[in-house]
Amino acid sequence: MEPQKVIISQQLEEALSAAIADCRPDRVAILTDDTTHELCLPLVAGFDCMQQASVIVIPSGDQHKELQSVLHVWTELQRMGATRHSLLVNLGGGMVTDLGGFAASTFKRGIHLVNIPTTLLSMVDASVGGKTGFNFGGLKNEIGVFRNASSVILDTVFLKTMDRQNLLSGYAEMLKHGLIHTPAMLADLLTFNIEQPDLSELQRMVAESVQVKQRIVLEDPTEQGLRKALNLGHTVGHAFESLALQRQPVLHGYAVAWGLVCELYLSCVKTGFPTDRMRQCVRFIFDHYGRMPITCDDYPALLELMTHDKKNVAGSINFTLLASVGDLRLDQTATKQEIEASLDFYREGM
Repeated sequence: MEPQKVIISQQLEEALSAAIADCRPDRVAILTDDTTHELCLPLVAGFDCMQQASVIVIPSGDQHKELQSVLHVWTELQRMGATRHSLLVNLGGGMVTDLGGFAASTFKRGIHLVNIPTTLLSMVDASVGGKTGFNFGGLKNEIGVFRNASSVILDTVFLKTMDRQNLLSGYAEMLKHGLIHTPAMLADLLTFNIEQPDLSELQRMVAESVQVKQRIVLEDPTEQGLRKALNLGHTVGHAFESLALQRQPVLHGYAVAWGLVCELYLSCVKTGFPTDRMRQCVRFIFDHYGRMPITCDDYPALLELMTHDKKNVAGSINFTLLASVGDLRLDQTATKQEIEASLDFYREGM
């Protein structure tokens, strides 16, 4: 993959102008969803570098992270006369950067791409690392490719537009990064006041979180080994998220937080993760994220969804677990009974 420049922005217009100039595009389009079109586009629409840009809008919400939205982006790029030398700027959360990244990577076999993540989740997760794609057949991110953006511009000015739930959604991925990195980083995250965040302090923490992910992605860009560390919480989390799509959709970070509960439990049982540290993390998650209501009757559906996880090998459900904070245990398996016990703990623990 081509190198990716991550810009921690203090001057958004200057950063965006430089990112566009680096690509030397013949045409520029900016992709938003309904929400970011209303709340975030006004923050960049007046910039000189945006005056000739075409605006493409897709419906907001993960239920619209689908082929129909990709087709709309391709159609609009074709209508504006985009060429292999054109640029798509993705202005939005993870749904926009994932879907827009896939559309850009496949239109004309690949056009230039710049991401401006507008949610905490997309800043620390979706916009960095080169994963693009969309949901298909009721499964999360079933279709996609690896493709880095030329530049990713991170500016916490957009976080002023976010509600509590979306802040918490992104914060779950930061917790994951703390768990796979160092006790000091995790302690910062567990004591930070995410309910009334200091945005300057949060920007420092976002930069640290992004550095954790970048270090891993640079070493393993296509998830052959170390990058599997970033899947902590996601085997169970994606199952929660896919089940919720059939009922009442939930934010990705909430599903990851609930997945962390189950996978930290499995880490205690299978790889010796300290029980007191597990309970500290689980208490934080339940206090801030609550729980998705499930019963024992949901276990077969959740287990079936886990069998579709892209990390699985030879039919075994595959997990990333921890022996301690930062001490990774990749490619772990668990029995049906162990997974059900983790779901019992999720429902009844603490």
